[in-house]
Amino acid sequence: MPDDKDWTWVLEQPCDECGCDTTGIAGAEVADRLRANAAAWTRLLADGDPAALKSRPSPNTWSTLEYGCHVRDVFDKFGERLALMLREDDPMFENWDQDQTALEKHYDQQDPATVSREIDTAAQGCTAVLDGVPDEQWERTGRRSNGSLFTVASLSRYLLHDPVHHLHDVTGKRYAEQP
Repeated sequence: MPDDKDWTWVLEQPCDECGCDTTGIAGAEVADRLRANAAAWTRLLADGDPAALKSRPSPNTWSTLEYGCHVRDVFDKFGERLALMLREDDPMFENWDQDQTALEKHYDQQDPATVSREIDTAAQGCTAVLDGVPDEQWERTGRRSNGSLFTVASLSRYLLHDPVHHLHDVTGKRYAEQP
């Protein structure tokens, strides 16, 4: 089922589902938190039983593998968006249909060990962008196609919630319990 929620509210209040509270996190702190999250994903996918990782808990809920593929693509997409914000003044982000991407890339048929390595690579690329943000550029802006305005700092916090929330989806662990 497509997720059509506007999750930007996670920038203003904690997420009741996963416990992630981005409101007090500085942009410069996000990269380390993303690296820890990516490491949890890579272990989960590299060490898990491939059949279990591909199994959906219900017809309308992604498998751990499918969530992992999405997290990999989130790291890639947001790394690109953050780099764009640092290169251009107030860019408009191209619309990204996450559900269409899942279908086109056949998330359900990918190899968990390969996705594990790809998450690591994508997270390294994304966090390298964040590590390189000069202090004076955290407030540079960019916009989503629906008009939502972000700064580099707020987009990085918005990004953090996504893989944290999905790790909660597959492990049941709230943010405070995650690595």
